[in-house]
Amino acid sequence: MSSPQMPPWLQEQVGKLQQSQQNLQSIMTQRQHLEMEKAETEKAIDELKKVADGDSVFKQAGTVLIKSDKKTILDELEEKIELAKTRSTVLEKQEVRVKETLKEQEAKITEMMKSGNAPSPPASDDNPRK
Repeated sequence: MSSPQMPPWLQEQVGKLQQSQQNLQSIMTQRQHLEMEKAETEKAIDELKKVADGDSVFKQAGTVLIKSDKKTILDELEEKIELAKTRSTVLEKQEVRVKETLKEQEAKITEMMKSGNAPSPPASDDNPRK
């Protein structure tokens, strides 16, 4: 005995839901990596602040270490932290948007399954990038 086939309109909605779930997972993974990178950078800044101004410091460029001065490296690391904060804010907003979309999609699928009908055509002002 085979299970009943899912109607095409429901398959389409489930597919959209799964794609949104994958997008959310990707965003969350990116945020996690960004937070780890930010923590590592903050630790490097803390360690660099312990070094005396006259001591030799090096920065990594690919597979080589290059001698540099403490202030230049601190400035670069501070800039990296600011960029990470900005990217984190953008990802956080994306995450909120995708979560809202997921809720809407789940509600739509539930409603469609209860009524057993195909969805009504979308309104002309239905813009997913609001």
